[in-house]
Amino acid sequence: MSHTTQPAPTRPMRGVGDAIRSWWDGLARPAQWGIGVPAIILIALLPLFPPPLIDTPAVNFGVVMAQFAMYALIAIGLNVVVGQAGLLDLGYVGFFAVGAYTVGLMTSPNSPWNQADGWLNTPWSWFICVPFAIAATALSGLVLGTPTLRLRGDYLAIVTLGFGEIVRLMADNLGDITNGSLGLSRIAHPNVGESQQHPEGYFSSGNLGDKHSMNLLDRAGSGTWWFWLGLVFVILVLLFVGNLERSRVGRAWVAIREDEDVAEMMGVPTFKFKLWAFTIGAAIGGLSGTLYAGQVSYVSPGEFDIIKSMLFLCAVVIGGSGNKLGVIVGAFLIAYLPWRFQSVQIGDQSLGDYKYLMFGLALVVMMIFRPQGLFPVRQKLLAYGRQIARAVRRPVAGATAGADQ
Repeated sequence: MSHTTQPAPTRPMRGVGDAIRSWWDGLARPAQWGIGVPAIILIALLPLFPPPLIDTPAVNFGVVMAQFAMYALIAIGLNVVVGQAGLLDLGYVGFFAVGAYTVGLMTSPNSPWNQADGWLNTPWSWFICVPFAIAATALSGLVLGTPTLRLRGDYLAIVTLGFGEIVRLMADNLGDITNGSLGLSRIAHPNVGESQQHPEGYFSSGNLGDKHSMNLLDRAGSGTWWFWLGLVFVILVLLFVGNLERSRVGRAWVAIREDEDVAEMMGVPTFKFKLWAFTIGAAIGGLSGTLYAGQVSYVSPGEFDIIKSMLFLCAVVIGGSGNKLGVIVGAFLIAYLPWRFQSVQIGDQSLGDYKYLMFGLALVVMMIFRPQGLFPVRQKLLAYGRQIARAVRRPVAGATAGADQ
């Protein structure tokens, strides 16, 4: 009597995100680079040649993409804290503010820290300040996390919420240092490409770009240049965070996120790795703050209210908490959609002004129909994951031919 082995039924894919992820994971590493690099180049060229279907009539598309790059950095950093380590942070805007104010205090003429001519008044002062801003925000994350990360759940959320408000109130009340509610103006930006046509460089807000020029450097406005710089930062941070995910640190974060008590019982020093996540996430948020301060050349306490933290968290939840590429899609939606609908009028009000209402309703719908986000994370073996996955998928020769006779 012969028996034939029936293959186990395969689980159907659910959603476009699953299909894309399956196709991408099936590619070899060189193929992924061969597709990824041209895709990044096309994305970089979007502000120069915006397609009519996605262009923003109310504002320059390059400025919108620059804001998207800032939000993408914020979403990646917040995803380390919330998506990877499972720590609910409702005051992430505080780290964003610390990074922006660090650059402002070091380069603005309104700051008492920048009154004498010296190394802070050079064409490269913005680049010099970026490492200091990253270090300052990492230190603030360390200072905040050390006494508070022994809390969990709602208690931790309330403490981080208070931190975001404390940073804003300090910026408003320390008038002798931060200039109070008047803010810090004329913050430095990269003085790259200074010429007669661009006396303050490509990154100056006065650079509107020449849409009729065939030279891509002259065609790009200041928003496009900030987007290109932000895109470089996003790629570097993605490589850094991706390597962390595949390391012992990333495996510890996943264990803590799934069940902190079990992880601690298995010997994982949970407090240390949670502090790592908080510090790294804070540093990435501070990097985004430097982009913001340099682009607008002005910071004030009103720009860092707690509603911004909700917006940042919205990007992570909508994109897919734990999926670093998914949260970038969420950041794009958060940055792009309000400006896309800014030209749509409802009576005397623009539809883009209802962005908080729209994203709030989107969150409610997502929690009902797809609580894992648009691109949910699919947990894989983090150590030697690619090699093991290929070995499991490799068909065994004669597996079905050797049936019992």
